[in-house]
Amino acid sequence: MVKRFFFLTVLLAVTAAAKAQIGDYRNEFAVGFNGGYVFSNIGFTPTVPQSQHTGLTGGLTLRYTSEKYFNSICAVVAEVNYTQLGWKEDIKTPDDEPVINTVTGLAESYQRDMTYLQIPVFARLGWGRERRGLQFFFQAGPQLGIFLNEKTKKNFEYSDINLSSRTSSIIAQDTMSVEHKVDYGIAAGLGLEFSIPHAGHLLLEGRYYYGLGDIYGNSKQDYFARSNISNIVIKMTYLFDLVKSKNTKIK
Repeated sequence: MVKRFFFLTVLLAVTAAAKAQIGDYRNEFAVGFNGGYVFSNIGFTPTVPQSQHTGLTGGLTLRYTSEKYFNSICAVVAEVNYTQLGWKEDIKTPDDEPVINTVTGLAESYQRDMTYLQIPVFARLGWGRERRGLQFFFQAGPQLGIFLNEKTKKNFEYSDINLSSRTSSIIAQDTMSVEHKVDYGIAAGLGLEFSIPHAGHLLLEGRYYYGLGDIYGNSKQDYFARSNISNIVIKMTYLFDLVKSKNTKIK
């Protein structure tokens, strides 16, 4: 069911461009680059207490604008991004205090960093100015992620873990490598675009991604029933036009 929903979303995003003849025709293609900050975690079942893992994201952006339908500017956007994801465990006592390791005397900490190549494809609707001024936009669509590598940051040895003081005794994830190398899910974002004639387009966006796949196996024999990625992205994008419509009505 999840896979059917995912592929249906892909189909909707791709076919958005095919309706270009319905409204006021556009034929505009812009390319550029994007960069930003990512706040991520993993939806483990059973639950693993976490705080937000932070990382960077950046890459290439492509946009094809196909039409203006009533007041909505319709486009398809694709990106190829190098993204730092992962999880950071919130290791606390029942009194909400840091757990102190009995050997090192330090507050126990654990963080997993995972690097992905992410490829989102969005159907985009914008309202406002196209060539000069401000535009508000919403975009949504499927996203594919390809796992590249991972590394662990911890300040304890497993033989010295102060497990009896923790609110959660679940530590299986700490020694498990990513099993599923391909991630997929749905992303959606809201943003503002400021356009300057002959200079390009500057965009600020907030985006949320929810993974439909898992990084670990989820069968009855596996430890985790769920281990999906979710993240919030704050990013800026700069685009410059390669192809522009010859339409004097466009403002």
